[in-house]
Amino acid sequence: MSRPPNPTPARQPDEPVGLTVHSLPDVGMDDNQRTRSGRWKLLLVLLVCASPVIASYFTYFVVRPEGRTNYATLVTPVPGATHEWPDFPMTDLQGQAVQARELRGQWILVAVGPSACNEACEERLFMQRQLREMTGRERDRLDKVWLVTDEGPVKPELAQALLATPAMRILRADRAAVSAWLQPEAGGSVDDHLYVVDPMGHWMMRAPVKAEPTKFKKDLERLLKASQFWDPAGRGDGR
Repeated sequence: MSRPPNPTPARQPDEPVGLTVHSLPDVGMDDNQRTRSGRWKLLLVLLVCASPVIASYFTYFVVRPEGRTNYATLVTPVPGATHEWPDFPMTDLQGQAVQARELRGQWILVAVGPSACNEACEERLFMQRQLREMTGRERDRLDKVWLVTDEGPVKPELAQALLATPAMRILRADRAAVSAWLQPEAGGSVDDHLYVVDPMGHWMMRAPVKAEPTKFKKDLERLLKASQFWDPAGRGDGR
């Protein structure tokens, strides 16, 4: 007996493809969340900006050969304080105002003293000049500032000799304001030292009283070498 043929399945009419839209979670942030997020982003940006300086200090003061010591004194900020160059009034010898921010962008050797510069003062200024020249090809990254702490006249021959040397500025500033920023050794005077200020305007190193130039030069050379990958020569004003 022959088998009946298989029945042909009935053709189903074309059906449209259905799409189901599921609701997405609410990703909105309230004001407090946005504030916290903004603060974290700001801190991250500040950290990125400061990281080159932190890295150079870390290289100089931490990653160093065994047994190496600093000749000069590294200045460690106390909690709640800053060693950034304060915006106290300063003028040049012509009476023109100078802002602290104008001095940023270079490493600076700072000397302090009255206009009646005595023999010890002149020796520090001479050493300040020699130290810059002794750093060789890195000297264009190092400027010099003499902060004159009174209104008396500077000897013309001294001013002429200093200003004839590259990267030198003579500025007048209030002694009390300078002394509140730069701190000498215990029991000493603010005039007794040379001070190092970094390109961001922070005082960070103090030379000993009557420093030996060759020893202090080694500290300067290490600083300049450790910062060479982020600190180009010149602040852009030709000084």
